[in-house]
Amino acid sequence: MIAAVMVFAAMTSVTPSSAAPETIPHGAAMFLASLSNDGKRKVTFRAQGVGTHYFFEEPGGVSVYSYDGTQYRREKFLKGTTLAAAIKKYK
Repeated sequence: MIAAVMVFAAMTSVTPSSAAPETIPHGAAMFLASLSNDGKRKVTFRAQGVGTHYFFEEPGGVSVYSYDGTQYRREKFLKGTTLAAAIKKYK
């Protein structure tokens, strides 16, 4: 009986899922490594894609990127703006 409970518990235990993608383009990997100072600094950031725009919130504001059919290119930096305000401006 105890063995059955242990087997059931092992089968139902949830392993945390990973948010990391299966592949990362080289440029993105180098950007993330640089952002975290090659793993010496913990990094937390907010980003969101809306339509053909990608928004990346930084401590000083939000970088806005637009999709050109192949990749996202920085369009502008909105100094002192939050992610929500930047997205609202582009909707």
